[in-house]
Amino acid sequence: MRRYGLAVFAAAALLTIVVGVISLVPAPQEHWAVATVGVLCAGVLELTWVRLGSVAHRSPMIALPVLALPALATLLPMQTAIGTIALGVLLAVLLEAGRLTVALYSAGLQSLGGLLAVGMFAGLRALGITDLAAVAAACAGYIGFLLLVEVLRKRIIDPAVDRGGRPLLSPARMAGTVVGATLVAVLAGFWSVAGPPFLVEVSATVNTLEVLLGIVIVASIVKVVSVFADMRRRLAGLVAGASALSADAETGARSGAEIAEVLCQAVADSVGVEAVVVRGEPARPGEISLPLSFVAPGAARYIVVSRDAMDGAFTGNDRRALAALVTTAEMVVKAGQNVAGLTLRANTDPLTGLPNYGAFQAALANINDHRDYSEALAVLFLDLDDFKRLNDRHGHAAGDEVLRELGRRLRAVVRPDDLVARVGGDEFVVILTHLTSLGEAKVVAERILATTGEPLIVGPTTFNPMMSIGLAYSAHRETDVTQLVQDADRAMLAIKKTRRRGGSAHESSINISSHRSSQMNDIIARAIDEDLLELAFQPIVSLITGQIWAFEALVRYTDPDLGPLSPPSIVEKAKGLGRLDAMTRQVAVKAMAAAADFRLVEPRVVCMTFNVEAGQILPDRVGTFVEDLADRYPGISLCLELNERSMAKVTPAIRAQADRMRDLGLMIALDDYGSQDSSVDSLVRMPMDILKIDKSLVDDLDDIRQREVLTALQGFGDNLEYSMIVEGVENETMASHLSALGIRSAQGFHYGVPESFEHTLNRLEQYGAAAVVPRIIPALVRDTFVPEGVPALPAVPGAPGPFAVPAA
Repeated sequence: MRRYGLAVFAAAALLTIVVGVISLVPAPQEHWAVATVGVLCAGVLELTWVRLGSVAHRSPMIALPVLALPALATLLPMQTAIGTIALGVLLAVLLEAGRLTVALYSAGLQSLGGLLAVGMFAGLRALGITDLAAVAAACAGYIGFLLLVEVLRKRIIDPAVDRGGRPLLSPARMAGTVVGATLVAVLAGFWSVAGPPFLVEVSATVNTLEVLLGIVIVASIVKVVSVFADMRRRLAGLVAGASALSADAETGARSGAEIAEVLCQAVADSVGVEAVVVRGEPARPGEISLPLSFVAPGAARYIVVSRDAMDGAFTGNDRRALAALVTTAEMVVKAGQNVAGLTLRANTDPLTGLPNYGAFQAALANINDHRDYSEALAVLFLDLDDFKRLNDRHGHAAGDEVLRELGRRLRAVVRPDDLVARVGGDEFVVILTHLTSLGEAKVVAERILATTGEPLIVGPTTFNPMMSIGLAYSAHRETDVTQLVQDADRAMLAIKKTRRRGGSAHESSINISSHRSSQMNDIIARAIDEDLLELAFQPIVSLITGQIWAFEALVRYTDPDLGPLSPPSIVEKAKGLGRLDAMTRQVAVKAMAAAADFRLVEPRVVCMTFNVEAGQILPDRVGTFVEDLADRYPGISLCLELNERSMAKVTPAIRAQADRMRDLGLMIALDDYGSQDSSVDSLVRMPMDILKIDKSLVDDLDDIRQREVLTALQGFGDNLEYSMIVEGVENETMASHLSALGIRSAQGFHYGVPESFEHTLNRLEQYGAAAVVPRIIPALVRDTFVPEGVPALPAVPGAPGPFAVPAA
């Protein structure tokens, strides 16, 4: 089907070009001049593609050389005009892609489209339709024909292209293309007869040449703008790709296949492709590729980048971008291999081959952080009794052999998911994982005791090793896992102390510590599981209108015994307990319900924000939940504030999810920018709608450096199309400074401390959306939410204090 289709389009192209040239031979010189400029105009228009879908490089692309036809047809015969356009398309595609088949197809497509447009124009004129209306209808029919052919071609060639769930065509883009092209075609036909505006009418030939050159200039400008946009996208993709490839490079934790997957995504973001794969054969015509040495050593593997033939040929910049990313990936793999080797040697005990103390600490922290809250673990601290006497009596060689054999026995007796480490001269540690009870841990410990206590022969001597074991059991995830190790060590030392005081000296013992998980863990876990968390709301105001337009929802909890808990500790404990996503869902539901109630009282409240970590927005965490929640409140904008610390390991999947959410109408904000962790890289790492400036950047606005930084960030926001909110505004003087700098939104105690739902609703009912209200702070709010370092305020209206503001 492809061959037959290509033959039809090639024949149409060659036939129209030959007929056009033959018809031009007896024509006067001015017709040759018009045809020459027409070839140039058609070529430039052919290289100025229009995308009709929302997914770059995976949606149909069309070119519109027919825009030159109304101008050409005023002087040249129709067959000459169509042949001129086909010749211009053929030459442009040959120069750009260097592929004859693609050039013939493109020229043939434009030839058949031109013939269709001419036929429609003639038919409509015969029906009495005016020339300009006929031109408009013919142009629309031409675009419809191109679109139909391109959609059929893409369906036949590659029907399985992944567009992320988006449709093949965008109705808005199609409508804009039809309207814009029709308008240009009508104006070109009209000005070719009547003369372009602001120019002196000389002759029909000059009019036509002026119109054609005008189209060339406009199309060239559009092409240059698109090239610059492409360069900007490529640069951003290279930066993000290099960052993603380099992530965790120092640990050597990722395999070659995982790095190849990240590389493919980075290439797709920077080069702009329809597909990028790793396969065993190099590029075919129309593709570019480079060999990969790290995916499957000993086998030829290539990263192959393909693009629709009608979507523009790969350029030298595309090849250089691919080479840069592949080189970065290879360097990351080599660095990871080197680091992995060094890390292995640094974390391994050379005598027994077991992990050493540093590796044990890292492994215990990792196991604790990634276990389910209800999954238990235990630490066994083992000590070989009388080891010094053994060394002194039989020599260090015998002592080393005993330690090596104990290491082998421990590895053999523990379960597959347990970990054994040597942490000192005669001390070993075992981490028991996936436990369900303390009894299960004690059974394993007794098995270890029996196995290590069996007679051990070294040379002519038989030893009977005697072990002291301290066991610390943890039923829940720990906030300070080192306490677990200390408890196991103390339990082991208690055995030795008992022996020194006359206890059993001839048999090994196990001592179980009374370690328990912290009280705070249980409090936070219960608060989340039973949905007891509360919210406080702080207004976000417009410095232009002096009105509240949004609220930030902040989590709060007051324990009956301990009183109000620190909000940062609530979040950190929830994260450590594996309940951060559950907490975020509860906050989201309560925040949006509150926003709906606020909006009923004050319609100018149109947005609700709350904090999440970047990784949480993935669909399998809270992403899908938040999208569904936002759909239930169509009149309220939902904004997710990502703290900058969580941006350090943003993956391509997180960036893609952020783009998806923004397309669905949700907003993304970067919170706390300007804190000690801030970097310029954060401004380009993640797509965003709002940048929130940390109060540390505005604590002294009399300092010109702070004002210049804010002005620069505001300029970035205007250029990169994100809004900026300054946090930490505490008084009218700061607000005035910010207004003078052109800052448009602010948040801080000057406009209100975080208050409960009831107090916030009362404020809206009494004062509406006014940004600043009389200074009357309820005692409950004053006692609960005043930050550290700020003195409590008297509850007397008008009394002086740090929150004093003018009356509304």
